[in-house]
Amino acid sequence: MNTKLLHTLDTDLDLAAEILKNGGLVAMPTETVYGLAANALNTQAVVNIFKAKGRAQDNPLIVHIAKFEDLPRYVRDIPPAAQKLADAFWPGPLTMIFQKQPVIPAQVTCGMETVAVRMPAHPVALQLIQKSGCPLAAPSANLSGGVSPTSATACMQDLNGKIDAVVDGGSCRVGLESTIVLMTSTPPRLLRPGFITKEQIENVIGPINVDPAVLKPLAKGVKPTSPGMKYKHYAPKAKVVLIDGESQKYIDYVNQHTGDNVFALCFSEEQNALLKPSLSYGAEHDGKTQAALLFQSLREFDRLGAKLVLAHMPSAEGIGLAVLNRLLRAAAFEVIHL
Repeated sequence: MNTKLLHTLDTDLDLAAEILKNGGLVAMPTETVYGLAANALNTQAVVNIFKAKGRAQDNPLIVHIAKFEDLPRYVRDIPPAAQKLADAFWPGPLTMIFQKQPVIPAQVTCGMETVAVRMPAHPVALQLIQKSGCPLAAPSANLSGGVSPTSATACMQDLNGKIDAVVDGGSCRVGLESTIVLMTSTPPRLLRPGFITKEQIENVIGPINVDPAVLKPLAKGVKPTSPGMKYKHYAPKAKVVLIDGESQKYIDYVNQHTGDNVFALCFSEEQNALLKPSLSYGAEHDGKTQAALLFQSLREFDRLGAKLVLAHMPSAEGIGLAVLNRLLRAAAFEVIHL
């Protein structure tokens, strides 16, 4: 298959929409990460997403829509809290899970009776949904288990020859996948943290619960109820180990570490004190920058030939919880406490 690299011209977006209408696969930019889009109502197109990514059949997809009025077509039992969250955060990096309507194929939800839906805050994604005339199922546009793509180049590295087209919409603003909230439980439950924080959600609808799998491995035999709950995910080729400790202890630990091709993923304040090659993913208390740079940095370590990445563990406050969640999975939950 010859993967076309398209741009954001109307003619290119019309071509991408035609590909989607005809059951093809298109990597598209969103504000979070690039998504691998297909017509969510076309069973074979959805199956082809799983094939292109090498994605496990128990890892459900998110359905993307362009207007709130379309939601009842695809889900049922929409609680008032969901309307409030949509008013506050849609379009934006928030996904909500509801009971699904029969029109949503079982392949999208991996056989579950619930479906995850969001409205992306990216003009290209919204135009593609509108131009194609269908909701788009779209997990991250990378090989399954690897680092999510925040640029068209990263999509092409992973999926060139496996999908029909990539639309280059520049770098993603947020850099981490959307926050996912289960709306079928009382109170609602945070399944995956993201740019929209637990605190922001609670300011709108009151207290919510946090699923144990946010900071711990999914229990054995438990089927993921949303994307991103698998044990190892978002991982570069290099082995990642999280280091939990104050700054000077982290610096000392890295500097004393022996071995070849050891790199540090550090806070910007620490970079000058490190003797190992390093990449900074933002200041210690700057969750937004950490989120924006994390996946880009993890991909860069692979380009640099890193074998081991010693990552300084971020705070679990605010957006930091989302960054920590991704790093824990990238490290397969291997943490050294100093």
